[in-house]
Amino acid sequence: MRVVSLLPSATETLGLIGGSVLLVGRSHECDCPTEILDRPPLTTPRTTGANPAEIDLEVHGALTTGRSLYRLDGALFADLRPDVILTQSLCSGCSIDEATLRKAIAGIDPPPRVVSLNPTTIEGVFDAVLAVGSAVGLESAAKDAVVSLRERFYRTAECVPVFADGPCVAFLEWTDPLFVGGHWIPQLIERAGARHPLNPTAAMPGLGSGIAAQHDQRRAGPSVRVSADELVASQPDAVVICPCGFDLDRTRDAAGRLSAEPWWPDLGAVRAGRVALVDGAQMFSRPGPRLVDAFGWLTGWLNDRPDLIPPGFPWEPML
Repeated sequence: MRVVSLLPSATETLGLIGGSVLLVGRSHECDCPTEILDRPPLTTPRTTGANPAEIDLEVHGALTTGRSLYRLDGALFADLRPDVILTQSLCSGCSIDEATLRKAIAGIDPPPRVVSLNPTTIEGVFDAVLAVGSAVGLESAAKDAVVSLRERFYRTAECVPVFADGPCVAFLEWTDPLFVGGHWIPQLIERAGARHPLNPTAAMPGLGSGIAAQHDQRRAGPSVRVSADELVASQPDAVVICPCGFDLDRTRDAAGRLSAEPWWPDLGAVRAGRVALVDGAQMFSRPGPRLVDAFGWLTGWLNDRPDLIPPGFPWEPML
């Protein structure tokens, strides 16, 4: 079987279940596991912005005009003759758009199977592992991987004081303009024993009371743009700066720009030294297996449990 992955989280999942050997092509952002870096990248970004504001302007312009944010090497794509393509349709800014992909597939005979992975919760991420396993004939390995991921996740969750009124968190998924995280991020924050009032989860219809025991039945929408006034008014006890797709170096730069804003010292979390910088290119932004590591870090950091933080987790306090 020949697999092309245009989605970093899917590439990670494929590696987790022992399927990296099947991968013949990847997106330019697929970098984990490192053993797949010798596979040819099929995409390149059209954006050239150097900071969050410039990137946001380019992305907004592209989405407004219907222009793709990425280029796809159609000739190489056809030469690779994939049997399975792993992609997504949840976020128009996270991978190649469907129209471009359909055009590339049209020239391939027989047509490949397209598997679109669109998890919005941690449980959805576990389901996506099973979906990838089914698509590439590694069902047994995928089931074993999910058992392990779930065991690690729930073992961490058991360390959370679920009935305590936990800290208020502002998770900044983008810094200019300000966006707070959505989908699985509010879910992870609340399951780590905290609150995310700028974009909280909501109970599914018919859930009733007993929230502390039913976190897996609560959902949040996509990331939300907020104003500086709204952020200050929420008075977060802790701030996580984790721009989508940014490594720690770029996150430091984005955080430095934030710290120059006149309202930044008005945040209690800043005065208390409770601001964390996290590598968003590796953690939180990708709905893949490493969200379990991200949950371990989040739970450990928020609850003063350093023993829960995975070794080598890519984060640092903002000084």
